[in-house]
Amino acid sequence: MAKTIHEDALIVDSLIVSNWGPDVFQSLQRGGLTAINATCAVWENFRQTAENIAQWHRWFAQYGDLIMPVRHTDDIGAAKEAGKVGVILGFQNASPFEDRPDFVRLFKAMGVGVVQITYNNQNLVGSGAYESTDSGLSDFGRMIVDEMNAAGVAVDLSHVGPKTSADAIQHSKKPVCFTHANPLALKDHVRNKDDGLLRAIVDKGGYVGVNLFSIFMPDDANSAIDDVTVMLDYLIDLVGDDHIGIGTDLTQGHGAEFFRWICMINGQGDLVLDIPEEDQGMLIRKADDYGLITQALEKHGYGEDRVRKIMGLNFINFLKEAWNEGD
Repeated sequence: MAKTIHEDALIVDSLIVSNWGPDVFQSLQRGGLTAINATCAVWENFRQTAENIAQWHRWFAQYGDLIMPVRHTDDIGAAKEAGKVGVILGFQNASPFEDRPDFVRLFKAMGVGVVQITYNNQNLVGSGAYESTDSGLSDFGRMIVDEMNAAGVAVDLSHVGPKTSADAIQHSKKPVCFTHANPLALKDHVRNKDDGLLRAIVDKGGYVGVNLFSIFMPDDANSAIDDVTVMLDYLIDLVGDDHIGIGTDLTQGHGAEFFRWICMINGQGDLVLDIPEEDQGMLIRKADDYGLITQALEKHGYGEDRVRKIMGLNFINFLKEAWNEGD
């Protein structure tokens, strides 16, 4: 029996922030995921993040039949061959670097491949999307971007403010990305991105992964799985189909306490966003259902080549450049 596209393709999610552990690892495998960008830090400092990464390395040893680390894009193909889920460790904040640019290379050596430079609010690097004043990329932030470029760590701007994003796109010597962000033109939300930024990312060879969190989608909580093609169609018309993909922002296994924590200023202050329980949903609730995304693209009339690009190849090609594999 011939394999479906989903079974045969390299399926790579550019951002997942689930409640990690064996239940989620098994779900990812059942859902046919080849590799994921797995958040291992949001508000944490250096020590806390190092502890999180140490836990990941214990998981790699304990659940080696389910998951494996990804440090090079060739590892993604190896994960597919082995029937495992490749894990790219990623940050959603530069807070683990603290005030030390040299920590970028240290975390790269630990296996970190993607770093979002701010998470919602201001940090030493620049301003987040929810900060009241976006002051742009700081001088220290330029140093961090330079170090990330040199070390081969992908620069993510998903939760970053528009001016800081524009500064980072311009300053970076390597392509940068929105791992999980949607077009502002389809939903007026501070976390979504305007056409100028979307074009600027792609013009420099970057990547945009659409987010399946309902509050960032055009029809909010009424969105259905087929609506992912509304966002993809818009991006295809705007920037083509070679630099777009899927970054679900899947929060499998998390509850209300987690959503409150991520929406606080620095994880401990006032709320920048209050997400009602009914709006904490996603187009898929667990990774087991990941094949529904591929089915939605096929149902919408996307050809096999386009499906394969969107479901994984585009993000892999972006990582090759961001990780300096062609240098």
